[in-house]
Amino acid sequence: MNTDEIIVGLDIGTTKIAAVAGKVDEYGNVNIVGVGHAPSDGLRRGVVINIDETVRSIKRAVEQAELMCGYKITKVYAGIAGDHIRSINSKGVIAVSGRDKIIDEDDVERVINAAKAIALPMDREILHVLPQEYVVDDQDGIKNPVHMAGTRLEAEVHIVTAAAASAHNIANCIREAGYGVADIVLEPYASSLSVLDADERELGVCIVDIGGGTTDIAMFFDGSIRHTAVLGIGGNQVTNDLSQGLHAVHEQAEELKKKYGVAMQSLLEKEELVRVPGVGGRAPREISRSVLSAIIQPRMTELFQIAQRKMKESNVYDSMGAGVVLTGGASLLKGITELAEQVMGMPVRIGLPKAGGGLVETIQSPVYATGVGLIYYAMKDTDHSESEDSLSFEWIKQRLKNFVDNIFG
Repeated sequence: MNTDEIIVGLDIGTTKIAAVAGKVDEYGNVNIVGVGHAPSDGLRRGVVINIDETVRSIKRAVEQAELMCGYKITKVYAGIAGDHIRSINSKGVIAVSGRDKIIDEDDVERVINAAKAIALPMDREILHVLPQEYVVDDQDGIKNPVHMAGTRLEAEVHIVTAAAASAHNIANCIREAGYGVADIVLEPYASSLSVLDADERELGVCIVDIGGGTTDIAMFFDGSIRHTAVLGIGGNQVTNDLSQGLHAVHEQAEELKKKYGVAMQSLLEKEELVRVPGVGGRAPREISRSVLSAIIQPRMTELFQIAQRKMKESNVYDSMGAGVVLTGGASLLKGITELAEQVMGMPVRIGLPKAGGGLVETIQSPVYATGVGLIYYAMKDTDHSESEDSLSFEWIKQRLKNFVDNIFG
C-alpha cells in the first residue's frame, strides 16, 4: 500500500450517500482525512432508479470529502446492497499438482475456481468469493493451506452474487460523476471490517446493518463469514408509518423520529409532548412521545423478528456467542439495543467504526461503518489477500449485453 495514496469508501445508500477518505500510514493505521455526505434521491432499496439524481448526490458527497482532505479524488471503492443480493455456500475439490505434493498458491487458486464454478442465470454476477476454510486430505479447519503437504485439497467458500444490471448501474453512476471504480463491495461485509473485533468473529457474531431501504445481515463464526442476507425493510418503513399515523409529510416524520423517537415505550421516563407541524395550512399540534413510540416499536420489532428468521436459516445461528452488532443510520434510534435484545434474546451492541487517527471523531457513528469499512477492504484488496473478491466490470458489461441480446434478439 502506497502511504501517500488516498483511499475513498463510497457508501451508496437509499437515504444518504457518504464518502470517507483515508490514508494508511507506515504502520498500517487508517487515518481519516475527509468526510462528505449528501441526501440520496435516486435509489430505492439500494437499487438505482434515477441515474441523474444519483450522479449528483455522488458528486456532492465526494466533493465535500475533497474539500475537507485537500486532495483530488480519482477513484472510489463503492458499497452495494439491495434485495437483489443473493448468497450461497459452495465447495470445491482438486488434486494437488506439485511434484512433492506441497500445496502452493496455484493450487489454492484452482480450488477456489472449482468452488465458484456454479450455474448462474445470465442476469447475475459473482460479487465475492470468500474462503471459509480448507480441508487437506482429512484435516479440516485450515485457514491457509499453502506449504502444507497433501494429495487432496478442498475449499469451502461463501459466494455473494448481485444482479448484473444493478452493479452496472452503480458503476455507471460513479463514472458519470467523474470517478473511477476500484471495486464494488457488499456493504455488510465492508461494515464488518470496521466494527467487528477478531474475537467476535471467532466466537460467532452477526452484523445487522439497518439502512433506509434495506437491512443487511452478515454472520461470522470461527473467523470467517458464514451467511449473508438482505431484507427489504429498513428505517424508511418506520418513517412511512409515522407519516401516515401522524398525518405529517415524510421529512417532518423523519425529523420527529430522529429527534424524539424511542424504540421501546417502557424506556420513556416521563410523559413529554412534541410539536407536529400542520399540513396544508393546518395549525401545528402536540402529541405525546409515547404515541411516537407506539408507532415505532411494532415496526422495529417486526424488523428484528424477520432478521432473526433469516439468521436461523444459517447453520451457525446457535454459535452466535458474541450476539449482534447493529450499524446503519437507523441504529441511532434511542432504545434500539434494548428492543433488539428483548426480541432476539442475545447480547446487542452498536458498532462504531474504528480508525487509527485523523478526523476520528467525525466518523464515530454507525452511519459511517460502511464507508470506513471500504477503506479497510481496499487495504486487503491492495495486498491481494482477497484477490478472488475482484469484480470485473467488463465481464459484467459483456454478460449484461448477452442477457439483453438473448431477450430481444
